[in-house]
Amino acid sequence: MGQTYERIEGRIREFIEQQPVFFTATAPLSGDGHVNLSPKGRSGTLVVVDATTLAYIDFGGSGAETIAHVREEGNGRITLMWCAFAGPPKVLRVHGRGEAIFRDDPRWSDWIGHFEEVDGPSARAIIVVRAVRISDACGFAVPFMDYREERTQHAEHFGRKTDEEFAAYCEKKEHVAMSLDGLPALPLPLPARTD
Repeated sequence: MGQTYERIEGRIREFIEQQPVFFTATAPLSGDGHVNLSPKGRSGTLVVVDATTLAYIDFGGSGAETIAHVREEGNGRITLMWCAFAGPPKVLRVHGRGEAIFRDDPRWSDWIGHFEEVDGPSARAIIVVRAVRISDACGFAVPFMDYREERTQHAEHFGRKTDEEFAAYCEKKEHVAMSLDGLPALPLPLPARTD
């Protein structure tokens, strides 16, 4: 039987920090807009900031639907989900309100400090999630899957780019400045970093 929690602490925090992958889900306010669901990985790119706040680095390499949805006026809805693919079965969801912190935001240097070991030129935003509801479910139908290792291609590919090259990459990428539904997403030209 699932439970709800007031805070991300103890075994809930440990569970989050042990998972090698999580998923984000967002949607525009428009009923006919595209729902977005994205897998997120790379060790160290998600942190539990405090008992009701999480943050993760939004890297380049794909569209910017999550950014667009959390930026949309009156929206900001986001759900993060983790599944136990090993150990005792569990599915954990954090429903919350998201905010995109961009590279030219005066708060950028404080937020990026949470990610020193994984920071790089492809960090285009930090998504901050303030929990509204924290709940788990049994996870009995989630299969066992063996975790082998991290893929290194993303970090290696973007690690070879200068900040200027990454900015040029973002300019050419479809659905980075505007979402699939025409909502403003990543500000372009890509802002210079404040740190």
